[in-house]
Parts: sequence; C-alpha cells; structure tokens
Amino acid sequence: MDPVIIVGAGPVGLALALALARQDVPSVVLDEGPGKDEPRLARTVVLREDTAALMERLSGVSFADAGVHWAGWRSMRRKQVMREVTFGATDPEAEPAADAGPAPLHIAQHVLTGALRAALAREPLVKIAVDSRLDSIEQEPSGVTAHTRGPKGTWWRGSYLVGCDGTRSTVRKLQDIRFPGRTAVERHAVAALRTELPRPDEALLHRMPPWRTSGPSAGEITARPLPDGVWRLDWLLPPGKDLVTPELLVARVRETLAGWTGGSTPPYELLDTGVHTVHHRLARRWRAGRVFLAGDAAHLLGALGTQGLDEGLRDADNLAWKLALAWHHGPHEALLDSYQAERRAVVAARLRAADQALPLLRGGTGLRGYVPGSARGNDALLTDGHLGRGVLGAPRAYADSPLAPRQLEGETLVGTEPGAPVTDVRVTAEDGSFVRLRDRLGHGALLVVLIAPGTGVWERKHWVTAGIMPRLAAAVTALPHPAELLVAEEYPGAAPHTVLLVRPDGHLVTALTGVRPADLYAAAESALGGPSKTEARAGSH
Repeated sequence: MDPVIIVGAGPVGLALALALARQDVPSVVLDEGPGKDEPRLARTVVLREDTAALMERLSGVSFADAGVHWAGWRSMRRKQVMREVTFGATDPEAEPAADAGPAPLHIAQHVLTGALRAALAREPLVKIAVDSRLDSIEQEPSGVTAHTRGPKGTWWRGSYLVGCDGTRSTVRKLQDIRFPGRTAVERHAVAALRTELPRPDEALLHRMPPWRTSGPSAGEITARPLPDGVWRLDWLLPPGKDLVTPELLVARVRETLAGWTGGSTPPYELLDTGVHTVHHRLARRWRAGRVFLAGDAAHLLGALGTQGLDEGLRDADNLAWKLALAWHHGPHEALLDSYQAERRAVVAARLRAADQALPLLRGGTGLRGYVPGSARGNDALLTDGHLGRGVLGAPRAYADSPLAPRQLEGETLVGTEPGAPVTDVRVTAEDGSFVRLRDRLGHGALLVVLIAPGTGVWERKHWVTAGIMPRLAAAVTALPHPAELLVAEEYPGAAPHTVLLVRPDGHLVTALTGVRPADLYAAAESALGGPSKTEARAGSH
C-alpha cells in the first residue's frame, strides 16, 4: 500500500510521521524548506507534561537538558504577588506539590524540531523530501496524488494526505476549506536574552508593573526561563498595528530588568527578538475524503497564554492510530471521521473559552474594576492558560465522541472520565517488568488494565494463572483488535478488580466491574468505530 503523504515539516508533521512509523506505516514528508530549522530563541513552546512525554517517546531523547521544567510560577499585579505555584519533581514516581500538577516544559521550537528530525533520520519507514512545495492534489477512491514544484518537480502517490503546513496551508486552500475566525487577537513584543534574574527556574506573569515605561504602557509582561540563563520575555502590546522599533524594545528590556531587580539594569545579552501575533481561527472541515488537516492548518489559538502547538501535537496523536488501522486493515470511515469529531470539538471549546475570557481580561477596567476579588480571579484564569490547566488550558475529554460505547451493563466510574487521558500509573507488563502505563502507548494496540492490589509485591508467575486472570486473558485474546493486558496495583478512583479499556492514544474507553467479556468486546469494537467494511462483509457470509 502507498505511504501516507505528510505536507509540512514542522513539529506536528514530523511527530505524525514518527507516530505512524511506530505503527509500521510508511510516510513521505514534503518539506518546502532545506531540511533544517533556523535557531530562534524568541520562538519557543510550552508543552504540558504529558505532551512533552509524548515527544520524548517519539524522538527517543530526554528534553531535561534541552528545555526547562519550571520549578514554579508566580503571578503579580503591580507590586503584589497574586498567585504562586510550586511544582513537584519531574520524576514520575514523585508526588507533585499539592494542587500544582506536573511542571510544563519550556523549550525552543527549533530544538524540539531538531530532535524530531534526528529521530526521523534513523527511521527507514519515513522519507523527507526537501525543497518540495505542494501545488496540486488529486483524489481517487484508492488513494491520493500530490505534485510538488521545485528543482525536481515530482508526482507523489499516497494512501492518505495530511496537511500539517501551517497557518497559510496550501492543502487547506486546495481543498477549498474555509478558515474563519479573528485576526490579531493579541500582539506581543518578544525578546530572548541571557541575564540573571531572581528565582531563575520560575516563570513569572506580571500585570500592571509599577514602573514607568517608554511608549505605550506594558500592561502585562511574561518571563519564561530557558536553559543556560536564557529568558524569553513577552510584552503585551496595545491593540493596533504600531511598529515595534528596536529602540522601543531595548528600552522595554532595560526598564523591565531594572524593575525586577530593584535597581539599575543588570548586565544582559540580547539574543533574539520578534513580534508574536495571535489569531483565533478554526477550519470548517478537518477531513475531505483522504485528505486531513492538523495543527495550525486546522486551528489557530494562543491568547491568554494558551499553547496552540500543544493542541497540534494532540491532533497528530489522535490521527496516527486511526490512519494506521485504516492503512493496515482497509478503509474505516467511522473511525477516520471521528478524528474531526473529536479534535475539532475540543479545540472549538478552548477557543470559545478564550473568547469569553478575553473581554474580562483585556477589555479595560469597566465594572470589573469595582468587583471585589475580580483581579484575583483574572489572575487565576491567566495562570490556567499559561500552565495548561483549567477551562483555558487543560486537555478536554472526548465526551461526545462517536467512538464512545453505548450503555454497558458492567460500566463503572473511576477517577478518569470516559474519553479523557488516563493517569500514568505503574503497571506490570506481560513479560513481568514494571513500566509506566504511558510507555505502552503509541504502538496501535488497545490496552486492558486490571486493577489488582498486591500484584506488585509478588512475581507475576505467582498470580498470572490465579483468580480472574485466566478469564480476563481469554477475553483480551478474543477482542477484535490486538490488545495488551497490563496489571496495576491501583488507579485513582478504581475499586479492586476494575478493568480499564484504553485507546492507543491513551484515552479511556470505559471502566468495567470485573471480567465482562461481552462488555469488553462491545467497548473495543465501538472504540474502533464499529465493524470495518471487511469485517462486515466477512460477517455476512
């Protein structure tokens, strides 16, 4: 079968290629550039802990030294500290500080992209075609043909095509997909510099700083640490298109550093600058036959500290296992349609939340200036956006997914709602080794997790043939798709002998009370989009 064509070699396209390769699906990445990325320290990304872990699994490298897991977060208003968050250790075995959640990862985008490119260079199932600019797409019932222009104009044949080609997506335009939304929701002046600041491992959001500024007032400043004493500083700009001159930016740097250090401007080295403009847009369709959109080609968000790339990487994680199943077992329309149904709904909800919060946080003083506690509530909203949690930032469950099973007799509630990402607990694998649940994701298999207290104390051979294990193992073997049976001593909110069914992308399908083969089979079949055409034809004979 023909490879999957991926248009665009940014983090989303590269991550999708690696995710497909882990599931034995070949791909061709059409890169309109020369195959390497310009180092830009003013262009960075903040990834939630689980998204950062996904990137580490795909790239095979640790980002512990390439980025910074923040030790803490502070939010200030004028001279007052409004909110402080202290994160726990990044060790998955360690407990984070109360209510803080895991620390996000702050990393330069070219470092992330470089790690993904290095992993692809070792991957025989992926071909990267540089200097290849897409100019046409033709679809047929059996596949897709794409043409690229350049020094070597080429026709490419693929099974599916995914547009990961950014804001001005050629794929989206060729498929005549509308991209409505709002332009220039926020603008930020950005500087990357090396200097010494108090609390070197903590990020800071400072609203209404008390010092005088050159030019328009800087109503909000964000400081995020990077490795080697480097900081990314963002100044929220007033609405409009006023030019950010080098002189104005240097003045802002000097005033801000002096304000934070309580004296004269400390020594600093300016490394990179830029202007970051945030747009809010959402493509009408994310699928057109065998063509899909992902990342910035499908959506733009980023106001109030939220991170669009984090959602783009979740697009790739959601789509990869569905394309892999269709590639190996034939077209499965309900499963492929679920990509748009799940991912577009989640991003649309985040955009609505941000649009509703923007007037409160950016709309001037108004009545909110007289409402007791409103400033603290606004800081809480901004903190959630920047830290990837709460209504603005947390990953949402696929609550209304078409893949959700219908009412199951043995279904029960656990600490994870159906459709949400599972908690990364320690599990015993089929070979008896202790691993993290998250480490078993991404290979295309379903995961079945039995909650059995005490199993971590005894060797697997002592309990693998005891109690309900033989019945559960037989039920797992009979499932309509390959599945791995894992055992966990505990899981949040789960009673002993609870059985969890987990999708290949780590989202919970259902939790069952004990071994219920019929319910488990029905839930697995539903998670795969129902019987495929091939299975349906086989069942009719």
